[in-house]
Amino acid sequence: MAAIIKVEHLTHIYGEGMPDATTALEDVSFEVEKGEFLGVIGSTGSGKSTLISHFNGILKPTRGKIYLDGKDIWAEPDKIRQVRFAVGMVQQYPEYQLFEETVAKDIAFGPRNMGLPEEEIGERVRRSAKFCGLSEDLLEHSPFELSGGQKRRAAIAGVMAMNPRVLVLDEPAAGLDPEGRDTILSQIKQYHKATGVTVLLVSHSMEDIAKYADRVLVMDQHRIAMLDEVAKVFARADELLELGLSVPQVTKIFLRLRQMGLEIPTDVYTVPYAVKTIQEALAAKKEVG
Repeated sequence: MAAIIKVEHLTHIYGEGMPDATTALEDVSFEVEKGEFLGVIGSTGSGKSTLISHFNGILKPTRGKIYLDGKDIWAEPDKIRQVRFAVGMVQQYPEYQLFEETVAKDIAFGPRNMGLPEEEIGERVRRSAKFCGLSEDLLEHSPFELSGGQKRRAAIAGVMAMNPRVLVLDEPAAGLDPEGRDTILSQIKQYHKATGVTVLLVSHSMEDIAKYADRVLVMDQHRIAMLDEVAKVFARADELLELGLSVPQVTKIFLRLRQMGLEIPTDVYTVPYAVKTIQEALAAKKEVG
């Protein structure tokens, strides 16, 4: 599959040349496949947020390059604005950036800055609001009248309305209750399936990464520690734990069962997969017996 984002020997140093200079990324190289759902994990300070902030030009590499569809995004600095339309970024707690009189106007802010005709803007607003579970009657409300979860969805809808080719989300469910968390993440997954947009999800929740991602990028000490399919990454649970990361609860259970001497796989990372694995093990034992 073709790469939509290519990161080539990326290094980022905050305050380079200053006494308190800090290296946040060091010689990072990898590719994001077009249309995939990539999970990004790592302990605090590993470089996750710095990394994703390069994808649409919020940060400029100290060294190395970022390619979008094969083109260096900094080859023409005066066109970086177009990159920011193509790579939509949802930062943590995006609802704090809501400011318009109505939800519709807030969602329309990005498309309007793109210079689109009003008819297309209206269509994009309605479409992205629907993806985010916002009813049309809410569009004329003030965003400040919405619940916390609705505000978060309105902010995400504003990024979706720009029809980005890549959607990058930094802890989009942070601070929400379990129901709100599941609602937002399932809507993002539905959006991914319906549009084919490439999605990068940064999360501290291993359950969320296990449930929604196709591949997982693991950051550690400003470098890439792992990049592989979800099952293969969580099969290395012992290594993840050594990096100070967690693993899904169901994976912990299977690790413990294996330590107790049971012959079971270590790549179990979701409850449905766990149930299937147990059923298969019981069936095999029954046949032998």
